Amino acid sequence: MRRRRECLDPRCKHRFTTYERMEQPRLRVGKKDGRHENYSREKLLSGLRRACEKRPISENQMEAIATELERELFARGENEVASALIGEKVMEALRGLDPVAYIRFASVYRSFGDIESFREELKTLLPK
Repeated sequence: MRRRRECLDPRCKHRFTTYERMEQPRLRVGKKDGRHENYSREKLLSGLRRACEKRPISENQMEAIATELERELFARGENEVASALIGEKVMEALRGLDPVAYIRFASVYRSFGDIESFREELKTLLPK
């Protein structure tokens, strides 16, 4: 939520904007190696920024991906979600937005073991 505010000092009258976000219930992320950690929007955005670096994708578009993903995750009503689900949802969003950003994210997320598995992923993006 965006709010316009004004300084309470009658001499100042400086106007400024504040942004408020509803606090969500705590969400835990189950990692592939069995660890669990708290969900972090900043960690998600960091991964998106790395994948979208030097691509025609705005910060607002990345924020929108994160917001939509959070909306889906919290709507599930579960306390814990698998990191695999988060990764797949991000790849799905990037796939429709920018193929290069998608491949960058997928290459880290899926950690391709060899060039052939990478090539197979690329084939899914090429027109048939």
